[in-house]
Amino acid sequence: MIGRMRERVVAACDGASKGNPGPAAWAWVVAGPAQAPDRWEAGPLGRATNNVAELTALERLLGATDADVPLEIRMDSQYAMKAVTTWLPGWKRNGWKTSAGKPVANQDLVVRIDDLLTGRDVEFRYVPAHQVDGDPLNDFADRAASQAATAQEPAGSALGSPEPPPSPDVPQKAPRRKAAPARKNGSAARTIKAKFPGRCVCGRGYAAGEQIAKNAQGWGHPECRTADA
Repeated sequence: MIGRMRERVVAACDGASKGNPGPAAWAWVVAGPAQAPDRWEAGPLGRATNNVAELTALERLLGATDADVPLEIRMDSQYAMKAVTTWLPGWKRNGWKTSAGKPVANQDLVVRIDDLLTGRDVEFRYVPAHQVDGDPLNDFADRAASQAATAQEPAGSALGSPEPPPSPDVPQKAPRRKAAPARKNGSAARTIKAKFPGRCVCGRGYAAGEQIAKNAQGWGHPECRTADA
């Protein structure tokens, strides 16, 4: 009897370099059944480039996951993703040379990743970095790598480390706008564009197309709206 196919595991990995090159680190995170971070690891690299950190993060993730289980990897590094999914076959055919005949950068890492990918069912998914409502796993890996790059200390769930702090590179959500004050009949006060020019109760005129609001004496400037409107 054919065994039931194992469910695909979702994970993310990321690298960070403070200065590129500069203090660098790698990080990966694997989601649990609820698609929330379940286990993770981050480690320092000393002084390295961002590309080295990104490739190292992928290598460490592949080494930390079961090769027999289908895997989805979310990444924000187009370089690392294209290196192992698009450019790698050509590099191997060319004797680890680029199309320009130059040695492949970070070849040792790419070769190790190629070995780890051989025979595995791995899907790569690109996710944009530093988004307000971005991918939570990628954001977690990004924060873990950034913290490890700064501290140059290992961290992870196996070490009992707390969740990495928010990244300063991620914009904060805009505060929710307060609702307009309610009118006496319960409907929200509103403004409209004037179809014709007119004069506000304040004595100043308004032009056609200008935003106006209802007040106790008629229509006029929104700032002139009274509590009785």
